[in-house]
Amino acid sequence: MIQYYWEKVGLCRIEFYRESEFFRIFVLYISSTFINYSMLQITPFQKRSTVTLFYAVFSFAMVIMVSSCNKTGDTAKTTATDSTTKAVPSLAERGQYLVTIASCNDCHTPLKMGPKGPEPDMTRMLSGHPSDLIMPPPPKMGMPWMVGGAATLTAWSGPWGISYTANLTPDSATGLGKWDVTTFMLAIRNGKHIGTGRDILPPMPWQYISKMTDDDLKAVYAYLRTIPAVHNQVPEAVVIPPPPMATGGADMKKK
Repeated sequence: MIQYYWEKVGLCRIEFYRESEFFRIFVLYISSTFINYSMLQITPFQKRSTVTLFYAVFSFAMVIMVSSCNKTGDTAKTTATDSTTKAVPSLAERGQYLVTIASCNDCHTPLKMGPKGPEPDMTRMLSGHPSDLIMPPPPKMGMPWMVGGAATLTAWSGPWGISYTANLTPDSATGLGKWDVTTFMLAIRNGKHIGTGRDILPPMPWQYISKMTDDDLKAVYAYLRTIPAVHNQVPEAVVIPPPPMATGGADMKKK
């Protein structure tokens, strides 16, 4: 039995027991017992009584220490389990992380002028191009200039026409409130508005975002459902058809 207790105690942190009052009293008792055996003249009856009391106290100490070890181990396991649980982010938290590193706010959150210059207007977070900002016709550009952008970074012009960043908030009338996760994933995977509509126009980098895994896209969708809904009707894009292919190229292929 003593060997069993000793093996159990070996798994504990003995420093804890050195700090306890019980351990100090126990050590004092053992020391006095050895002094009695080595230095004092005691009767056989006193020896038997001392040995019996010694083993009783020793066994009781082992029981207390092993019991404390078990409690400490259970507490450590509970703490470790809690830490592991807290370390695993929720689906929406994962989505927030992905939206952040993908820089979605750079275009879908309009800029406003702050004390240090342009800064994101977080009261309109991810709500797209402001409906109250009516854009004039874009300026004509010649090579090597090709792309123009609004001061809010929510409206863009180029060879494709004019594009406005979408409202990604869960507003049912003007945002993604009526979109289900399948529609959202189809839009990103196919580069199509509402999953099956017109092409998603530049500068939306859907070609790269479409490389996300299904779980990543579901996490992004879950996060977008948690942000404040902003009622903001984004203007329709103005799509310019691509120029017809030069006949010279076709003629050259025939030759």
